[in-house]
Amino acid sequence: MRARVFASLILPLAGTSLLAWEGSLADRGQEGATSARAERVSFNRDVRPILSNNCFQCHGPDAATREADLRFDTREGLFADLDGVPLIDPGDPENSELHYRITTGHEDDQMPPVDSGLALTSAQVETIAQWIREGAEWEGHWAYQPVVRPALPAVQDASWGRNPIDAFILAGIEARGWQPAPDADPRTLMRRLSFDLTGLPPSPEQVQAFAARPLDEAVPAAVEELLASPHHAERLAVHWLDLVRFADTVGYHGDQGWPMAPYRDYVLQAFADNMRFDQFVREQLAGDLLPNPTLQQQVASGYNRLNQITAEGGAQDKEYLAIYAADRVRTTATAFLGSTLACAQCHDHKFDPFSARDFYSFAAFFADIEERGVFNGANNDGNWGPRIPVPSAEQVEAIAAVEARLAELDRQLTTATPELRQAQAAWEAELATMPAEEQDFAWAEDARPAASIGGSWNFVDAKTHPPLSGEKLRRQSGQGIVQHYFNNAEQRLTLGEGDRFYTHVWLDPDNPPETIMLQFHRDGRWEHRPYWGADKIEFGGIGQDSEAHRPFGALPPAGEWVRLEVDPARVGLKPGDVIDGMAFTQFGGLAYWDNSGLRTRNALASVHGIGLEVQQWLGHEVEARPQEASATLQAHFLATTPLLQPVREQRAAAQAELDMLQRAVPMTLVTQARAEPRLTRILPRGNWMDDSGEVVLPAVPAFLPQPASAEDGRLTRLDLAEWIVDPRNPLTARAFVNRLWALFFGEGLTRSLEDLGAQGQWPTHPQLLDWLAAEFMESGWDVRHIVRLIVSSRAYRQASADDPAWRERDPENRALARQAVFRLDAEFVRDQALAASGLLDRTVGCASVKPYQPEGYWRELNFPKRRWTHDTGSAGLRRGLYTYWCRTFLHPSLLAFDASTREECTVQRARSNTPQQALVLLNDPSFVEAARGLAIRVWRDGADADAQRIDQLMQQVLQRDARPAEQRILLELLSSRRSQFAADPEAAAAFLAIGDHASPEGFDPIELAAATSVARAILNLHESITRY
Repeated sequence: MRARVFASLILPLAGTSLLAWEGSLADRGQEGATSARAERVSFNRDVRPILSNNCFQCHGPDAATREADLRFDTREGLFADLDGVPLIDPGDPENSELHYRITTGHEDDQMPPVDSGLALTSAQVETIAQWIREGAEWEGHWAYQPVVRPALPAVQDASWGRNPIDAFILAGIEARGWQPAPDADPRTLMRRLSFDLTGLPPSPEQVQAFAARPLDEAVPAAVEELLASPHHAERLAVHWLDLVRFADTVGYHGDQGWPMAPYRDYVLQAFADNMRFDQFVREQLAGDLLPNPTLQQQVASGYNRLNQITAEGGAQDKEYLAIYAADRVRTTATAFLGSTLACAQCHDHKFDPFSARDFYSFAAFFADIEERGVFNGANNDGNWGPRIPVPSAEQVEAIAAVEARLAELDRQLTTATPELRQAQAAWEAELATMPAEEQDFAWAEDARPAASIGGSWNFVDAKTHPPLSGEKLRRQSGQGIVQHYFNNAEQRLTLGEGDRFYTHVWLDPDNPPETIMLQFHRDGRWEHRPYWGADKIEFGGIGQDSEAHRPFGALPPAGEWVRLEVDPARVGLKPGDVIDGMAFTQFGGLAYWDNSGLRTRNALASVHGIGLEVQQWLGHEVEARPQEASATLQAHFLATTPLLQPVREQRAAAQAELDMLQRAVPMTLVTQARAEPRLTRILPRGNWMDDSGEVVLPAVPAFLPQPASAEDGRLTRLDLAEWIVDPRNPLTARAFVNRLWALFFGEGLTRSLEDLGAQGQWPTHPQLLDWLAAEFMESGWDVRHIVRLIVSSRAYRQASADDPAWRERDPENRALARQAVFRLDAEFVRDQALAASGLLDRTVGCASVKPYQPEGYWRELNFPKRRWTHDTGSAGLRRGLYTYWCRTFLHPSLLAFDASTREECTVQRARSNTPQQALVLLNDPSFVEAARGLAIRVWRDGADADAQRIDQLMQQVLQRDARPAEQRILLELLSSRRSQFAADPEAAAAFLAIGDHASPEGFDPIELAAATSVARAILNLHESITRY
């Protein structure tokens, strides 16, 4: 009856083909089975991984692919009664249908099905059987349970520990009947602390001081010193920038640069200030939504802008908005929650209780971000969306000083002193007698106007060609389009009725231009153009007859001065328009230009800007005039009087200085909220073109604790941030402390840093993970407190020596009975070489820098084409985290050492070991320069004996003397290189010429080249780039 009923439910599976899930965790299930023999079977630790890996694909959260209406990821589903047949009968495996299905030899009944490619090992079958025999106790998935601080476990050796962390570690070691590893030697421990907390090596003096004290004194003192270092923030920032995929380029298509460096500086400052992590989260997700956000909170909101974007022509706006939304869901869920919500983009999650509705409801939080799907033209104009200036404190101070100076100059320019009032009275008297007949106002004659100048103003006198008037004229010649022009003139013209522009031109009879053109500048644009002659000048469009390109007839006669006049109406100008510039343009040939300006009947209005309503009061006593008329006359006089010209010049210089200062202020992309959020739909199968899905509002995953309802019915990004750091949220604190642990032990307490869900690994020390998560929240989300706890623990101090016995009994160090050994992160590999050499520029925070990079590496970058120009001076010697981060062409040295391209959220970098890495250490100019700097440092300041020099090189790099075998090898290398370079001085010179930093004078090039070779070998040692 049991088999018959169950078969009727799931027999259809026997004929189906199941896909083996990528990233199989069968080995994890085997681990669970092995550990289960030593203690009571835990559903979460031992059974759930087996079911998740082998059964959830068809009997898990995804209703669309669920077979036979059976679900094994919930208590109700796993303990279902199938018409009287129990799927699991606690205490009785033989009466449990699940046990029958995984043990039967009948192919029609066997689970997983034969054709699925999946099969349980005998150990896994026994684990499930034992769990059922022990009562089949159900446990909700560990990561989704509330964080509750566990009691400290009892240990036999109470003297071993230094803080609560050690109780959890030691209890597990003692339960296995083992002993923890001894403390690391002082040099190793100090190097470990320095690399782990700052990413930099200690100095020999630091190691000596550390070794001179008992460890219980030395460790706390060193920890506090390193935590207080500004470089501690840089170390933590490298990990965070991987999580949020910080980069200096947009990622897609042309991968153009964009302004994001201030965000990196924000992260550095936040870690340096030990900002509460909950505030850190709020400011990044919703800094723009905080009340009266500060500049730095606005900068923090750039987190939402760090996704890859595109300016590709032909890309679909709607498609890329969907791509950006999905990216933000993936990143936010992974970075803050340690969850693979991304797997629910096209269907309900196969292994965790995230639905597609959860995915798109989460995406709706970001629907208020002001952005475009395709940033057309941004590759040319740099407009990648909302951005703000982010001045440094020094820039703020400098700008304020110039603004104060400008304010004082403006006061002088607008204040009528007695002397100025007397001069104004004389000026008004002169204007009052000005004749009313038509007259010319010469705007450009013997000198360039006070304006912004362009083109070539080639003034000549009568020795070259007789001027029409005055003493000088402008000579212009060339091939194609040539011109000279001015705009933004201090003296502007206000057009009146009947006004006409004029110019005088003399065309060379032997080489006349084919076309001449005038252009008039209004409201920041050149869109009013008459031309004479052939239609050869493209401005306004060849072949057009418009205000911007109006034919005025044939070329004027050559060999004589000709006056050309232009009715403003014919080129789209009307009375009242203000003109502030003129251009004198020709196509080829030779022409002379002279007296140019405006013919007007009312110069007071057109030239002096004094309208008719004010003109009538000229000559009247001030007391008899309306106040408005007096103010207008005074303002115009003060703006034009020669008496204030020196002040105007001072103001122009101050304004130019201010403009320069403001241009130097870095910009950064920020989040700005739309007035109306975009509509968010569930996209069936993730198809951005399918609008049939239900519209959803912002919401968090339904199975997790819910936030308070929004007052207006719609939750915001700020609500999302508050929910993420709500103590009821079981994921955030666990995810973060687990990653902190990984920074200092090489692996997390749960090895899957990106996935705390069913496909993630069971924690090696689940109670310790929960204790740290509770401590983190209860400490006020104090990051430095947790870091201090971890690195001050006795567990952290343990030696990492590769003992074969340890490796055999615990190859993955799951008991944490020893420390880990791992290579430094890519940035720190270069940092330690520069630090040892004395070349490292330790300035914290800056614009991104460009160290040496192979010529042509960027040759495939387009739209526009770019060329990497490495920084010189100290900028090229900055720490690795400041390197310009090009996503599609990451700096090859960083790439060789497994740095993330940051196209996606990266929780844990790979650690490879390749020949290319050795080649980088040998040949990258940064490392060659570091080796030369190291050699200079020792040969200049150290001992004279070669053996002592070798020890000093080793001290600078490894903070120890060379061992006898190392001494012998390095001395032999030094001797052989001396001989080699002595025989080939040109090779020595070429070797020393690598990089921009020249060798100091006084050094024998043969000796320095040989010494550099030895230093380079030491920097290439495995030990030099490894943290033990």
